Amino acid sequence: MGQGLGPGARRAPAQGAVGAGALATTAAATTGLAVAIARFVVTPVRHKPDDVELLEVRPDRVVLAATAQTRAPGRYGIWTGGGAGHLRVGEVLAHDEAAGRVERTLLGVDRGAPAPGPGRWNQYFHSGTPAGALGIAHTDVVVTSPVGGLPAWWVPAAAGAPHPPQRRTCAVLVHGRGATREEALRAVPVLHAAGLDVLVPSYRNDADGPSSPAGRYGLGDTEWHDVEAAVRWALERGAERVVLGAWSMGGAIVLQLVARSALAERVDALVLDGPVLDWFDVLDHQARRNRLPVGLGRYGLRLLAHPGARRVIGVDGPVDLRRMDWVARAEELRLPVLLLHSDDDEVVPSGPSHRLAAARPDLVTHVPSSGVFHTKEWNLDPAAWEAAVLGFLAAHGVLPAAAAPSGGSGAGRPGGSTG
Repeated sequence: MGQGLGPGARRAPAQGAVGAGALATTAAATTGLAVAIARFVVTPVRHKPDDVELLEVRPDRVVLAATAQTRAPGRYGIWTGGGAGHLRVGEVLAHDEAAGRVERTLLGVDRGAPAPGPGRWNQYFHSGTPAGALGIAHTDVVVTSPVGGLPAWWVPAAAGAPHPPQRRTCAVLVHGRGATREEALRAVPVLHAAGLDVLVPSYRNDADGPSSPAGRYGLGDTEWHDVEAAVRWALERGAERVVLGAWSMGGAIVLQLVARSALAERVDALVLDGPVLDWFDVLDHQARRNRLPVGLGRYGLRLLAHPGARRVIGVDGPVDLRRMDWVARAEELRLPVLLLHSDDDEVVPSGPSHRLAAARPDLVTHVPSSGVFHTKEWNLDPAAWEAAVLGFLAAHGVLPAAAAPSGGSGAGRPGGSTG
């Protein structure tokens, strides 16, 4: 009894309280970081800073400060003057590593007078509207969705297209997280020329679209309602069938549509470029890149699914990312899918695309590539990208067989793999 009442025993509760307090502080800090990660993932980015430096502009080439982007193979655009100007560049002509300079072909100036100074890299290559950037007539339309009017581009099929589809078919093209409708411009010419109508909608929380009540992304869990509204718009205006094309998070969006919408029965195929097939895999990768504990990112994603996510994270409602894991849900696929994905994708790793292709070779056509970053497969080789898309659509009856490129690699065959 005396030992129990001694000085050491009297200090023990205080020491225990300090230990408990430290644990509570650590737990609170961990939760705070997880909440910050979750908020970052679902928060739209409104301002994108300049990220390249033009050192010289000549009639046939530009000289840029060397970065991973400016050294990358392929063709790209550059916005200048805060977006007022735009130019297009082609392949690397020279790279002086010691001087930190890269020379690239100047393919064209769309607007403005390019001069040395800051600019912003444009992976979409094109900038503007279908009419302004591509010379393809379009109509600005508004699609009515649950959150309001969604601006969209409507591009009717080319008159006298050499390979008209069997049935009137509309390609609905969906951009990725933080991107704009311009991301889809790269795919418009080939689909338009093949005889497909094309609809390029915005969705909630886009820079030019309506906000959701919370103003946060649902990572596909909510945006699919907007794309469903776009599909309905196309069907009400004469489309008999639909093809869904998407980039990055757009892949997560359209996969939710075909899993949850009654209009899925009108969809013939999916064309996905650098798609998010598993958000957990994406966030694990980003945590490692940023030297954060993988478990911290996972904790943040679990918080998104919590009933209190609306209050803690600021989303419109809980977002359960397990139902957006299409490797785990591979057996539920019912439609042909074309996956175009670079193995050097630094944002959305290609592992899930490889795994989904292996799990469903009966439905998934996988066209891997390498040497380029996220959603830049077209930029590396536009002709190969377009041939893969046309071959796939012809293989699945969306286009007549004559539309498939002759003598190609067979990338359009179900289960095929090229790269």
